[in-house]
Amino acid sequence: MRLSTGTDLALRILTRLAVAPPQAELTTRQVADGVAITYSHAVKVVARLQKLGVVDARRGRGGGLALSEAGRRASLGALARELEGVGDVVGCEDDPPCPLRHACSLRRLLREAQENFYRTLDPVTVGDLVHAPILALFEPNAS
Repeated sequence: MRLSTGTDLALRILTRLAVAPPQAELTTRQVADGVAITYSHAVKVVARLQKLGVVDARRGRGGGLALSEAGRRASLGALARELEGVGDVVGCEDDPPCPLRHACSLRRLLREAQENFYRTLDPVTVGDLVHAPILALFEPNAS
């Protein structure tokens, strides 16, 4: 299973904010540059994360982004489910629909596999992503 680009970018942004020093307010551009994504993508993803309550954002001079306390405690599984939305891994009902869809067991199996994927992420929080190797990437002297 592959996460959508939006979910991938959201998890990168959350990881970057999780390793920021306390009281650090990073700009959207700094976060985008730090995780190698375009500024325009970062703006869209940050807006979604803010709506979910996992990122605090303040506009203007002295503003910036910070991981909210709820964001630090957020389950990766719950976030991935929310960001990915509901839907099957395969497009059985797409236009045109798959002619095998009424007799095929693959859809159910893939749905179970998807839920097992999310369940693996459920106990892991955004805060759990903070560890020495990732912190080292964002130290001032890191290259």
